[in-house]
Amino acid sequence: DVQLVESGGGLVQAGGSLRLSCAASGATLSSVCMGWFRQTPGKERAGVAYRSSGGSKTYADSVKGRFTISEDKAKTTLYLQMNSLNPEDTAMYYCAARWGDYPCGGRRAPDFRFWGQGTQVTVSS
Repeated sequence: DVQLVESGGGLVQAGGSLRLSCAASGATLSSVCMGWFRQTPGKERAGVAYRSSGGSKTYADSVKGRFTISEDKAKTTLYLQMNSLNPEDTAMYYCAARWGDYPCGGRRAPDFRFWGQGTQVTVSS
């Protein structure tokens, strides 16, 4: 199994930045499709950024140009750099992993087997 632990959430003013981290154990990022998802009360968990096992990165239109997904050299930690945050970005953020790509980007939450506990991001206006 893959274990995931997120960190880095918090409260930030509109226009600010945060970087989320997702520490993975049980697999390296070279062997799994990874996704960052976010969820607000009453809504489905939505994908915002993905990293395939080969390193390809995909972004939802709502965050393109503002969020950047990256990894450490050891390929055990995934990051989500979030810039130009606005109140609509307020949500619980989760990282997720699944065995197998083809494709990775754009997959929905039910396609992912492994999940972290989530980290809250709150953007004040």
